Amino acid sequence: MLDAQDSARVSTPRHETWLRRTVLGGMLAIAGVSAPAFAAEQSTAEAIAQYREMLADGNPAELIEMRGEELWKTPRGPNNVSLAQCDLGLGAGVVKDAYAQLPRYFPDTKRVLDAESRIVECMVNLQGFKRADVIKQPFSKEGQDPTDLESLTAYVAGQSRGAVIHVPQAHKEEKDAYARGQKIFYYRAGPYDFSCASCHGSDDKRIRLQDLPNLTKPAAARQAFATWPGYRVSQGALRTIQWRMYDCFRQQRMPELNYGSQASIDLITFLGVMANGGKMDAPGLKR
Repeated sequence: MLDAQDSARVSTPRHETWLRRTVLGGMLAIAGVSAPAFAAEQSTAEAIAQYREMLADGNPAELIEMRGEELWKTPRGPNNVSLAQCDLGLGAGVVKDAYAQLPRYFPDTKRVLDAESRIVECMVNLQGFKRADVIKQPFSKEGQDPTDLESLTAYVAGQSRGAVIHVPQAHKEEKDAYARGQKIFYYRAGPYDFSCASCHGSDDKRIRLQDLPNLTKPAAARQAFATWPGYRVSQGALRTIQWRMYDCFRQQRMPELNYGSQASIDLITFLGVMANGGKMDAPGLKR
């Protein structure tokens, strides 16, 4: 999504040659590659893809995954228990491939939850933490150490690496969540009359140097969904899909999206169902 002041710059990739050269040159320098190594006609998207590939072997998210695993397995909270018995939808204690099948309906809460919301439930109900304390600061600021929720989410997501995305639609609540999420995706509001679809509902749009995926197409939805959470190089922080939804709302100048709210879960459900059939590759690496 885009900042309002950038709305006029959402376009086909024909206009920002000088900006592309400046920023791309800096990125290539970071990656240790000289600009002449790239043909003049190479697109920005291709160059950014190569930049990400160069850094992928050293994705800092791996360290955050390790921290998340330690948090998962360590007894904590007022009850001094670990999250080893947390049920992510595949049975108590089963973490492998669970993220690829979320959001989903949970009978104990009688509602659809995404991965992050389910982790919160386990921290509250198993470990005894107070919900308000758990979600008080779910996202780290630029350059800060990751929060516990970011670390736990990275660990859980990493355990689904390579798994086929299969966000279920068997239960009525799951179907309703998808339908609401679809409406939110296309709903135009705010001072600039934006919707998610304003940026992600058609082909060949761009904001600054970033190509905007058309999330109404399965291939693009799979690529996007499969790489969240992701380590954002420009911010020096791991970002989760709840953060992505929050920041998209912020950039649309919409009311603040609460962490784990029904609207956030519904939108993630819609995107997840659109991505069904893809393979998880998270935590990913973002620009």
